[in-house]
Amino acid sequence: MYDELKERVLEANKMLPELGLVTFTWGNVSEVDRKEKVFAIKPSGVDYKTMKKDDIVVIDFEGNKVDGKLRPSSDMPTHLELYRAFEDIGGIVHTHSPYATSWAQAEKALPCYGTTHADYFYGSVPLARLLTQEEIDEGYEKNTGKVIIEAFADKDVMAVPAVLCAHHGPFSWGHDGFEAVHNAKVLEECAKMALYMLMVNPKASEAPERIKDKHYFRKHGKDAYYGQN
Repeated sequence: MYDELKERVLEANKMLPELGLVTFTWGNVSEVDRKEKVFAIKPSGVDYKTMKKDDIVVIDFEGNKVDGKLRPSSDMPTHLELYRAFEDIGGIVHTHSPYATSWAQAEKALPCYGTTHADYFYGSVPLARLLTQEEIDEGYEKNTGKVIIEAFADKDVMAVPAVLCAHHGPFSWGHDGFEAVHNAKVLEECAKMALYMLMVNPKASEAPERIKDKHYFRKHGKDAYYGQN
């Protein structure tokens, strides 16, 4: 019943090691079908090389498994919270990619230092706060989703399609799983460039607002002109 969705999620997950975003099984991709009110996600701990379509797990919006024999990713409750909170999100990626995770472990938001970042993220990629002991005990993965939602209380979740979770790692999203993977790779490259930039000049400043606006809005919004019609 969910063959097409599961095939898409399988393909998106297999992109993670190809793009250098995961080591071993450290990551997952999901994609939602809002008409059916379900999402498909990588199974927990399964190697990308051997993973098959039938291994992909389908979950409903109550958190119940509706298709698949394996256990879903342990991060499934985080994905569920984000799909429930933000209707525009169609796909989600979590990785432990080293550069973005370095910023997360340092408890630092990723400022917009240049045009590569500005092309994809309208302003800094925010830091979601560290969970309390009570939140960890109550439901670690679910509350990870809730602190991400909290971090976007005053932000457009699709204008900044990524977050850094303190002492954990990045989550990225998009209109589908493939766009989410694309944004995860862009985030990793921006985090790497920012680190190198600070090595070259520790006193470097963020990009000026006029540069940020020019590069973001030439690719996004009604007046965008980057690419082909």
